[in-house]
Amino acid sequence: MLTINVAVLLAVVVFFRLRRRTQARSRVEERTTALIILALGVLLAPTPIGRGILDVLGQPAGGVTRASR
Repeated sequence: MLTINVAVLLAVVVFFRLRRRTQARSRVEERTTALIILALGVLLAPTPIGRGILDVLGQPAGGVTRASR
């Protein structure tokens, strides 16, 4: 039996949607892409990969916050 990880499937869809030129996209396509990316983020957030991304992105943000004090 073949199983497909939904997060991987959405990542592939996002990759191919973002390859198109910006001028060739309509507003509906832009909104649809944004919703797909949001769904991908929700699927990745509770996973170890999502936590790793949060840690990597949180370190520079924390450094900027500390530097501004």
